[in-house]
Amino acid sequence: MAQDNSSRVTEFILLGLSDRRELQLLFFTLILLAYTMVLLGNLFIIVTIRTDPKLSSPMYFLLCNLSFIDICYTSVTAPRVLVALLSGHKAIAFEGCMAQLFFLHFVGSSEMFLLTVMAFDRYTAICRPLHYTAIMARRACWALVAACWAGGFIHSIVQTVLMLQLPFCGPNTIHSYFCDVPPVIRLACADTALTEWLMASNSGLISLGCFLVLVASYALILAKVRARVSQGNWKALSTCASHVMVITLFFMPCIFTYLRPAGTLPTSKYVCVIYTILSPMMNPLIYTLRSSEVKESMWRLSKRCRT
Repeated sequence: MAQDNSSRVTEFILLGLSDRRELQLLFFTLILLAYTMVLLGNLFIIVTIRTDPKLSSPMYFLLCNLSFIDICYTSVTAPRVLVALLSGHKAIAFEGCMAQLFFLHFVGSSEMFLLTVMAFDRYTAICRPLHYTAIMARRACWALVAACWAGGFIHSIVQTVLMLQLPFCGPNTIHSYFCDVPPVIRLACADTALTEWLMASNSGLISLGCFLVLVASYALILAKVRARVSQGNWKALSTCASHVMVITLFFMPCIFTYLRPAGTLPTSKYVCVIYTILSPMMNPLIYTLRSSEVKESMWRLSKRCRT
């Protein structure tokens, strides 16, 4: 549908989480607390791993990258929603909306790929321990992380280009607190059925595919541990349990949100809170509480900082 420049939407209105002022203050407090925990917790993990030579294994290298991605991922949405809750300013420019959508999918899909790589790392460590150092050499780890970012970039470019092809000339109210494909595509002044299916195939199948690979890898790990019980294997299984907690928090809401055309069911903005804010906040807690090495290293680092 052709539209002249005068009828094109130049900004969107993000309705946020609630219109009630008392709830806005409550959400502001909770999100500010969660965002602070994301920043401090993940920064502490990064500094701890980077400064402790004992945490030089591939698992901790990947964990360091996961912490960096979590900071970036939450920073795409949290600062803006905090400003909107405090000031009441809900407008976002069209270009800003598309930029937020791009970076959300760029960093989010990169995290999905990285979690899959971390599952492969645990599978290799438990199921092929004699070949672990050769398979997960530092150069291979860097290549895998680079591939995660490249895959995320390609996925996000496809999503953004599909969105930019759509005309926006009518309503500009987004029933969410950030710009994402499902709520924004409903505002297009055109038949979006094909685009919706393409986007659902893109984001949804990536989410589902990574999740199935993760489930399969941990199933193989569990079978291996049951067949060969030892203290080392149970310790590795404990590490895998923390990974399962992360992927459950992160992937299930994503699959619910993206593995369907945007117009079939409304997407709950409260479900979106789980994978944009809650999951990145839980990652530092889950990994530090399940890893004695990280806890000991953090304790040593905190003692050095106090002296």
